[in-house]
Amino acid sequence: MSKNKKCRKFLISSLICMLIPFSALACKDAVVLVHGNTATPASWDNTYNHLLSNGYSPSDIYRPDWGSKNCAACNNHSGSEETPVRQAIQSALVSSCTGKIDVIGHSMGATLAAQQIDKLAAASQVDTFVGIAGAFLGLKSCGYYPFNVWSSTCGSAGLSVYNPFLDSIYAVPLGEKVYSIKSYIDQIICSTGSCNVGAVHSSRIANEDATFTYALGHFGLQTDTAVKQYQLIQ
Repeated sequence: MSKNKKCRKFLISSLICMLIPFSALACKDAVVLVHGNTATPASWDNTYNHLLSNGYSPSDIYRPDWGSKNCAACNNHSGSEETPVRQAIQSALVSSCTGKIDVIGHSMGATLAAQQIDKLAAASQVDTFVGIAGAFLGLKSCGYYPFNVWSSTCGSAGLSVYNPFLDSIYAVPLGEKVYSIKSYIDQIICSTGSCNVGAVHSSRIANEDATFTYALGHFGLQTDTAVKQYQLIQ
């Protein structure tokens, strides 16, 4: 290659680098997106696409697929539901170029993700944890444990208020920064007419750094806050 051609190639490469935003070139935390009860990884499409448009690559993003899609009352936080989430967190930790990850969970996926971070003792490697429309204090519609527990989802490893599972993850470390996203018109968390358990919104997380409230329903909190989710993990 002639000297002139080498110079032109160098100049073109330099110009391309100048045009690409620095954020697109920087090393990024791997991200784990954990869907809710009976949902699928596709429920994260808005978040996934927003991350891609802001410099993440598909290999940076993990979307574990867990639980029955046909029986909401069958899923809980024990057994086969755990495995895909645990494996996704482990894989993200291995592949992350920063050595840290960000975890975002929606609904039951938020409490499931919190459980796996605790079981893996991985909180020190989680830069940011975001719980969206989670029932960290339980669902009043599930009853108060051990009374009126009518399904696996509402049992001791489910989302009944004051059950052993929720007690086990209460106030455990989840990451360097912890945020919750919630609503007072959430059809699931607030289905009984009250979103609170003991005067605290059930989607709030003990020792969180901040909480954000939107006038969105349970599923809109996941799909329509992609920009906020992205901002929180930066």
